[in-house]
Amino acid sequence: MIGRHTLIRRHSLMVRVTHWINAVCLLILLMSGLQIFNAHPALYWGQASAFDHPILALTATDGGEAGNRGVTEIFGHTFDTTGILGASLGSGAELQRRGFPSWLTLPSYQDLATGRRWHFFFAWLLVLNGTVYFLYGVVSGHLRRDLLPTGRQLRAIGHTIREHLLLRFPRGDEARRYNVLQKLAYLAVALVLLPLAVLTGLTMSPGMDAAVPELLSFFGGRQSARTIHFLAASGLVLFVAVHVAMVLLSGAWNNLRSMITGSYLLQDSVHADRS
Repeated sequence: MIGRHTLIRRHSLMVRVTHWINAVCLLILLMSGLQIFNAHPALYWGQASAFDHPILALTATDGGEAGNRGVTEIFGHTFDTTGILGASLGSGAELQRRGFPSWLTLPSYQDLATGRRWHFFFAWLLVLNGTVYFLYGVVSGHLRRDLLPTGRQLRAIGHTIREHLLLRFPRGDEARRYNVLQKLAYLAVALVLLPLAVLTGLTMSPGMDAAVPELLSFFGGRQSARTIHFLAASGLVLFVAVHVAMVLLSGAWNNLRSMITGSYLLQDSVHADRS
């Protein structure tokens, strides 16, 4: 005990190691994925490859003396996104025709081959790391004990959402375990977003298509698989953004320390109510 606080062990070594490997993998996969996307910054749906009527397109137009203008098209509706999407500043002062800006891609310059190498290496590292985490979770009981929401938690989900919206986070014994929103978010990532990203990524491989042609049929064609891959990746980015925001709002140093050392300072619920 330290005053009105208790130091507890919150995360095991395996959870911490796989967490940080996942974080590095997802960052590099995002940046290298955007490099690959920039080679043809548009998304389509279906088996056909006529490349007309895109769902999403990041293009640039010649603005005359004003230079290149970035244009984002979504379902036929266009928006001027100069300086961000479609046309962004490069190493000089001129606007370059790029889907996503250079600071978001790996490498920063246009190089599809290098981007693919980074992407494939870290994709397989993510799969390997996820497999290790899953096996550990099953054997140790971590998945059943820490990630499956209880009936009581599910029944109180409305209250939990309201508390989060008001930025009132669990204290005392409630902070010893993941809340229902955390559990559902982690399960959605593990059971929906990551499998979708992996399977649609494999579907875009000609070699995999030849070995398992059913993947193309299941996802409705390579262009549909590419679109679903992009949406799954966007879902992962949204998850990470919300996750980081919650870490900062609920106690940045305490949360970060628990994921580095495993130790978490548990604030007494009575003390918290009085503060």
